[in-house]
Amino acid sequence: MDHANFDWDDANIGHIAEHNITPEEAEETLCRDPLDYGFDPDSNGEARWTYLGEAGSGRILVVVITIRGDRARVVTAYDAERRDRLLYLAEKAGRQ
Repeated sequence: MDHANFDWDDANIGHIAEHNITPEEAEETLCRDPLDYGFDPDSNGEARWTYLGEAGSGRILVVVITIRGDRARVVTAYDAERRDRLLYLAEKAGRQ
């Protein structure tokens, strides 16, 4: 994903801030070849995609997005649980 194609406003910035995540970290995670971690075709009336990846800081995050127009809107983002971190690290090692 291109960094210019994100939809941010006070609502989603504030929500991820509750999880101590910045918009930059969420974008980095999505732009750094994350694992496709799920798809919900009808979550609250819109499709949502879940990704597991690594921010530039090294934090492994779960990031959930929806697509609005031609932009990705981060719905939520949070630190991955231990089992998800281990899965990501194993997948990353397998890609090398």
